[in-house]
Amino acid sequence: MGLKESLRVMVVDDMATSRGLITQALDDIGVKNYVTENDGRQALDRLTTSPVHLVLSDYNMPGLDGLGLLKAVRTHPPTQKIGFILVTGRPTPEIVNEAKRLGLNNMIKKPFTAASMKQCIESVVGRL
Repeated sequence: MGLKESLRVMVVDDMATSRGLITQALDDIGVKNYVTENDGRQALDRLTTSPVHLVLSDYNMPGLDGLGLLKAVRTHPPTQKIGFILVTGRPTPEIVNEAKRLGLNNMIKKPFTAASMKQCIESVVGRL
């Protein structure tokens, strides 16, 4: 079984359309083992009980945004080693710098292609 088949991914985005675009890209590159959450707090709760290898999180969400989720993931010992990719339409220098400071593994800008998503994921977890 290759990495594509064993990789566990969580997609976090408050917009159903965006979640669908991300999961479609995962399907296109052959990553099938994913779960979705539409809220940063629910995602954090689920991660503490059922960790994944990689989180793909939107930046702009109500309540706990992508940076808040990243910070929480990095401060909890059971989740701090999880790979984290921020998905955003507006990667401002402030967001990028704060994300790096918090331990972000990578970032992808919307809109993205399946090929760019694959490249982004591979930079974190290795060749798929």
